Amino acid sequence: MNINKQRITLEEKDNKLIVNAYRRLLRHSKSLVSQSDVNNIKKAFRISLEAHKEMRRKSGEPFILHPISVAQICVQEIGLGATSIIAALLHDVVEDTDLTLKFIEKKFGFNVARICDGLTKISGVFTPGSSMQSENFKKMLLTLVDDMRVILIKLADRLHNMRTLESMSRKGQLKISSETIYVYSPLAHRLGLYSIKSELDDLYLKYTDKRSFNYISNKLRDTKYSRDKFIKSFIRPINKKLKHLDLKFKILGRPKSIFSINNKIKNQDISFEDIYDLFAIRIILDVNFEEEKTVCWQAYSVVTDFYHPNSDRLKDWISTPKANGYESLHTTVMSGVGKWVEVQIRSKRMDDIAEKGFAAHWKYKEKLKGDSRFDDWISSIRDLVSQKNYSPQEFLDDFRGNLYNEEIFVFTPNGDLKTLPINSTVLDFAYSIHSEIGSKCTGAIIDKVLVPLTKILKSGDQVNVITSTKQKPSEDWINKAVTSKAKSSIKSSLIGQRKNLSTQGKDLIKRKFKKLKLKFDENISQVANYFHYRSVIEFYYDIAKGIFNLKKIREYLNSIEKLKIKEEKLIVENKSKKVINKKTSNSLILFDGNNQTLDYSMSSCCNPIPGDDIFGFVTINEGIKVHRTNCSNSPELLSKYAYRVIKAEWFTKINNNLLSSLLINGTDRIGVLDDITKIISSQLKVNMKSISINMKHGIFEGKIELFVSDTLQLFKLMEKLQKIKNVIGIKRID
Repeated sequence: MNINKQRITLEEKDNKLIVNAYRRLLRHSKSLVSQSDVNNIKKAFRISLEAHKEMRRKSGEPFILHPISVAQICVQEIGLGATSIIAALLHDVVEDTDLTLKFIEKKFGFNVARICDGLTKISGVFTPGSSMQSENFKKMLLTLVDDMRVILIKLADRLHNMRTLESMSRKGQLKISSETIYVYSPLAHRLGLYSIKSELDDLYLKYTDKRSFNYISNKLRDTKYSRDKFIKSFIRPINKKLKHLDLKFKILGRPKSIFSINNKIKNQDISFEDIYDLFAIRIILDVNFEEEKTVCWQAYSVVTDFYHPNSDRLKDWISTPKANGYESLHTTVMSGVGKWVEVQIRSKRMDDIAEKGFAAHWKYKEKLKGDSRFDDWISSIRDLVSQKNYSPQEFLDDFRGNLYNEEIFVFTPNGDLKTLPINSTVLDFAYSIHSEIGSKCTGAIIDKVLVPLTKILKSGDQVNVITSTKQKPSEDWINKAVTSKAKSSIKSSLIGQRKNLSTQGKDLIKRKFKKLKLKFDENISQVANYFHYRSVIEFYYDIAKGIFNLKKIREYLNSIEKLKIKEEKLIVENKSKKVINKKTSNSLILFDGNNQTLDYSMSSCCNPIPGDDIFGFVTINEGIKVHRTNCSNSPELLSKYAYRVIKAEWFTKINNNLLSSLLINGTDRIGVLDDITKIISSQLKVNMKSISINMKHGIFEGKIELFVSDTLQLFKLMEKLQKIKNVIGIKRID
């Protein structure tokens, strides 16, 4: 009887959660949809509810809450309409239930079915060396070139997964977080979805470096009162003057993301207290489209009437918007209390685009006639996905490489503006005009000076490309180009040039595979990747030229066999093994919850020590490598090769000491080095491997390598060293 009552209570609780979430979705979408749209949304909800009725998420909540939440993000945080809401509600049904795309097309039309198809993962078995993530991402982008809503819904899906990551296993948290920072955060950046991008970044940090995340979160909370007081004082005169000018506006003080603050602390070797731009003042002007620029500069004039600007930090993205549509006027000014403050000035339309990116940009498209930034970007994606000879890994790396780059603005001889990634060359510029011009480029004239095609361009250059009918792309051009459009066009040309030889090479390796009883289509990409070829075409070419000896295929087969043995050893728990006494074991690390002794080594790229959050990575030739979860290489390893990642944790009782490194700097004084060594060796009894200190112009900087038992001992040592007179900074380095 009690069990039945508990079941009824649980069902009632679930139903209440579902109804509340669904009603909230309808309430927020009311202004974006028609009555017929509402009927279709209700129908999609009922179908999704029925399809997922027996399913629950890892957290234990009903699965239907996930698609409702994704639809809610699409509406409230991105601003999408009815088609996207319906697709979001149905985005998991094809993958997880018996419903088909044909059924969805029949009920809701071609567009909804196409979007759902783009969001459905590729099924099938993926062998070691291939990347399911890369394959699924490429499939999604193939649909993106026809309908941008695919990628926007996918970002909403990823955001909700990150918000609910707490209930996932540790391995799942690391994999999903790393995929997010490696692919989805840069993509959100490229689409101008700054709010979503910032939250994805912060959540990545939360699950990969919780100590840093909590430290900065607590610091932001503790300093909120004084920060708010400062902001109120800073904006008071600006507020008064803007009102006097009869302008409609609002002023906000917004803190920077935890992720970006953490990056500043690490990259600039400064403390939290030393970061001057913890927040930015944002002035949002409610003004007609035609008057935006004038009024924004008027507001800039008001700000600089009260505070002195830093001329080196003026950024005008109103006259030349970023490639992702971002428009704003940024300046950094000196406040009355000796603090630098960043001020962002923009219109309501610009702010809408800055927060909601492409979706908002589309809303204002009529006003932005002639603005083809997103069309150009989608065109470049279309060019990229049309390349049939890319391996999935190569495709993902090339696509990702152009998402985050800083931009430069250069001009054609006719004065047309071209936006390119920083470090772009004359070659990239030529290909941005047309692939034919790029393939015949021999150099250019800039400021009446003849320059080679490898010349790196800077903002403001006016480039006149020189071409020759005798010119054709060569192998080294790929390394000279930066943009994915140039790289893919060069590869296409090279492929055409070597097509005959590649065909011969392909026939040769097909015959070799047949002798070895190896399936060609399933293994050729992995073999090419194993031998470090960037594409299978290059692999075929080297085979035909005799550069690659086909006997080496045995080496690949042996490595796969070794990897399988290692994985089986790690994954399948051998119950017949005796449990090792943790107190007496020389091993520091427990893998996958097993008590087996396994060969491993600490990765030299991040030097983990007990107390660090870690994972194991099964390499092909060097056994298990142990990495810190916040290692600079972990996002790529965890997102591309998740099948080779194993859970790792430190034993609770250990006696081993591991090598760690510190960077220390300060101002010179007699005895400072003696004080440093006394604290390390005498007070804390820590063994040093080496210490090197350089003195120059009254400043010292040095590196200390020492053996510590865990992070607690290391941080205690750092605290002591920081208190030494004349020591300014100390930090752990990889």
